[in-house]
Order: sequence, then C-alpha cells, then structure tokens
Amino acid sequence: MKKTQAYKLAIRTILIAIILIQSLTPFLGFIPLGLVNITIIHLTVIVAAIILGPADGALIGLIWGIGTIIRAYTAPTSPLDTMIFTNPVIAVLPRVLVGYLAGVVYRSTKAHINSQTVRMAVAAVVGSLTNTITVLVLMRVFFASALVSVYKVTSSALNGILLALVATNGLPECLAALVLVPLICKAVFRANRFLEN
Repeated sequence: MKKTQAYKLAIRTILIAIILIQSLTPFLGFIPLGLVNITIIHLTVIVAAIILGPADGALIGLIWGIGTIIRAYTAPTSPLDTMIFTNPVIAVLPRVLVGYLAGVVYRSTKAHINSQTVRMAVAAVVGSLTNTITVLVLMRVFFASALVSVYKVTSSALNGILLALVATNGLPECLAALVLVPLICKAVFRANRFLEN
C-alpha cells in the first residue's frame, strides 16, 4: 500500500511537470494554426485520469488550465488567446472536466466493458470531446460578438465556424487520444502491476 501511494505521488508529480512544460513551451503542447491551436495536452490529462483516477485527472486538468491562462498572458499564439483564454471559466473549467470525466468513464464502464483497451479508448474520446465542445460552447456564450469580429462573419454564420473548428481541431485531437492514450496507459499498467487498472 505504501509503495502504491509513493508511486502514485511520483506519477502525479511527473504528470504535473509534463503539463507545465507542455503548457508553457511553444509548439510543444499547443500547435498554433492561425486563429486556433491544436492541443496534445489533453492526452496527458486523460492518461492521468485513467491511471490515477478522476480526482487526480481533475487536478492535472486544473494545472493545465492554469498553464493556459499563464500562456495566454505571456506568450499568446493567436489573437483569441488574450481575449478568451485569460478567462478562468474557459481556460480552466473544460480542462478540469476533461480529467474528471475521463476518469469517471474509465472507472464506471468496468462492469459493462470487459476490454481494458476499449474502456481506455472510450474514456479518451469522452475526455477529448469534452475539451473541444466545452471550450467552444463557452466561447460562444461569453464571446459571441468578439468571435464575429475576429472571424469576420455574421452572427448567424458563427455556429458554422464553430462546427468547422470541431471538425478541424476536435476530430484530429480526438483521434490522437483514441490511438495514443490506450498505448500509453497500457504500458504504464504493465510496468507497474500493483496499480489499479
């Protein structure tokens, strides 16, 4: 038990360090593409949620959210960063939900899905889509007029732009999570058989 707790603390610390590096190093966690960024940071949060559980997933997501705010203030990569991602509701809440929901889905599907890989894949998809959809919905709610101005579209066309972002950003991020998260998590569980999986 003591070994398990010490190991979980070590994994938690390593994942927090990875999140901070990804959040604050240009092109490492966020890949800027004009007005949007494709992120791979969600992979680390989902891995944390699966390996350590929903609470730790939420904690790692919180660190990601804080890193997002810091990056938006200190090294914005698009005009939207300083406008939108300095808002804690948009920068932090979706990131916390990613970790929490991915962990809950992975744990709660154990009784219904026998395959650990499938459970990991489902948790990865839920976590990834949670980030994309929650961020875009909150952007639409809080910054509709600013988005209309930045994208130079009418209010009625804004929803189409946001749906296009789901396709161009959200789907590649989701596919990356679907493929990579189970591979990473299975490797961690194999190397550390005393961890709950």
